[in-house]
Amino acid sequence: MKYMRYYETLYLIRPDLEPEEYKSVIQKYNKIIEDNEGIITKVEEWGKRELAYEVEKFKDGFYVLVRFCGDADLPEKLQRDFRIDERVLKFIVIKLKDKVNPEELKGEISDEKSKDEEVKAKDGSK
Repeated sequence: MKYMRYYETLYLIRPDLEPEEYKSVIQKYNKIIEDNEGIITKVEEWGKRELAYEVEKFKDGFYVLVRFCGDADLPEKLQRDFRIDERVLKFIVIKLKDKVNPEELKGEISDEKSKDEEVKAKDGSK
């Protein structure tokens, strides 16, 4: 059984992008995680929000939160790409847990999805 580290990254995308390009940024970083044998457990698109202060002359941006499992070098690879991608204004990667079993997290992923579906069903029934 291979243990992995559990990470969370939050990144801020420029607000002046077209919706297709915004989606392609998210897909790019999800692909980097998956191509490096990472397992994505959660992707939350928080949408466009106002910033506390200007970042590169922008007053707002699109926030994306991703939780994933991966090897110790995966955050470094992500951060390198975040730095050179002009579409990403800010980012942070945090280690949540040192040793996790990816098999156990797969159960959490399915539980999370069923909770999300319940919430959507309740919202739709109002």
